[in-house]
Order: sequence, then structure tokens, then C-alpha cells
Amino acid sequence: MFTPESGRLQERLRRGEACDVVWLALGSAALAEMAARSGPGAIVIDLQHGLFERRDLEAAVGCGGPGVPVLARVAGNDAVSISTGLDSGAAGVIVPMIETADAARQALAHAHYPPRGLRSAGGVRMLADLPAYMSGIGAAPFVAVMIETVAGLEAAEAIAAVEGIDLVFIGTGDLAFALGVGPGDPVLEAACARVRAACAGAGVPCGIFTADACEAARRRAEGYLMVVSASDIALFAAGLRDARATLDAAAPAGSAPFARVVAT
Repeated sequence: MFTPESGRLQERLRRGEACDVVWLALGSAALAEMAARSGPGAIVIDLQHGLFERRDLEAAVGCGGPGVPVLARVAGNDAVSISTGLDSGAAGVIVPMIETADAARQALAHAHYPPRGLRSAGGVRMLADLPAYMSGIGAAPFVAVMIETVAGLEAAEAIAAVEGIDLVFIGTGDLAFALGVGPGDPVLEAACARVRAACAGAGVPCGIFTADACEAARRRAEGYLMVVSASDIALFAAGLRDARATLDAAAPAGSAPFARVVAT
């Protein structure tokens, strides 16, 4: 679990290498295992909006395996949320709704042990090999902060300049809501470009939430170093739609799909 692979995400991003992630929200460790086998740059477990309980998180993190770091998108910027994510053995955290440089520094403090930070020592998985954990992930957890509000956007330059932040990640959905626009709107695109420019000026990698692999490829070409190649919710929904459309298209002439017959 605590191999040298765990710290290579920071190194890869600092070298300018892009990282695609699979985003999981449905609470399934089995899906985490399948995701790891597909060879992504990382897996993100969504604890803010997803269905993962504490035990599910531990199981999912254990499915990452060597070479596939698992990150926890935590529920909030507080000691309990961040320590819960890291105590699972996750390689790092993605902290939502960061609006000021002080909030970014607070996230770092909750993620690091004293004397650098305030994190309480504990957990279950790391006790299996505490020296390895403390010399690896425990000493240098990956810490990403999310910009997804108007206040966060206005403070983008200050947030990106906080020493110790490994990545600034744009939450496009909430940012679009905050700006009162939809996906692809020029106002949203300008906001994303501002955050990316702030990161470039501070020498910090910038990532962005993307809806599918096509958008991920486009954003990667624009210079975003962390993108979402797939999410369990979107993949499952698309698979169901495709299955329904295929079955309906193959129905005998003159017949109605079963679902429509029931509805009438």
C-alpha cells in the first residue's frame, strides 16, 4: 500500500505530465477495483456528494494498488473531513469550496502532522506499516484545493500562491452555478482561463472537472494537468440509455417497447 508510487503524483504534475482520473461517487469498492485495472493516473473517491461511508472508503482505497494513487474529495475544509480522508490511506485529498488563501492554508494544516500542521495521528490501515506510511504519504500527502465560487475565483491568484498546494482544481459545475451560466458559456470559459493563468503564474498545476473523455482530452490540450476521464454515474447512465435505445431499435415492426406498453 505505502510504496514509493504513492508520492509520484506530485512529481508527475510538477514535471508537467497530465493525469487523468476516474471519479467515483456510487459507494462501490468493486467499481474502484475495476477502475484501478483500467490504468488511470489516479482514482478520486467523492466523499462530498457521493455515497461512500467510512468502511466503503477504506475498502475502495485498498483497491488502488501500486501505481494508482487514490485521492479523497473530502466533504469540507475541516479537521474531521480531511483526517477521515487521509486516515483511510488515501494518497491525498481534494478540498472543496476554497475561497481565500487562508482557507487554502487551513486545508494544508489539517492535512499535515505537527510540527508542519495540526493533523491528529490515528487510523487503521497505516498501523500495518507505520514507518512506511510516515516516511511516504504521511510525510507528504497530496493536497488539492477547489475553486468553484465567485469568491474563490476573485482570490485565484492568492490561492494559487499558497506554498505547499499541489494542485488547484476547478469545480466547473458549481462555478457555472455561481456565475449564473451553463456549460461552455464564454463567462465560464473566461473564469477557468483566469484560474489556469493564476496557477501558471504561481508555478502550480491546474486541474478541472470534465464530464467525459472527449472534454477531458480537450481540456488537457488547453493545459489542464488533471482531468476526469470517466465517472461511475455518467458511465452507468450512458450505458443504460444505450441499452434501452438498442433494444427499442430492435423491436419487431408494429410493436411497442415494453416500458411504453406498461406506461399506457
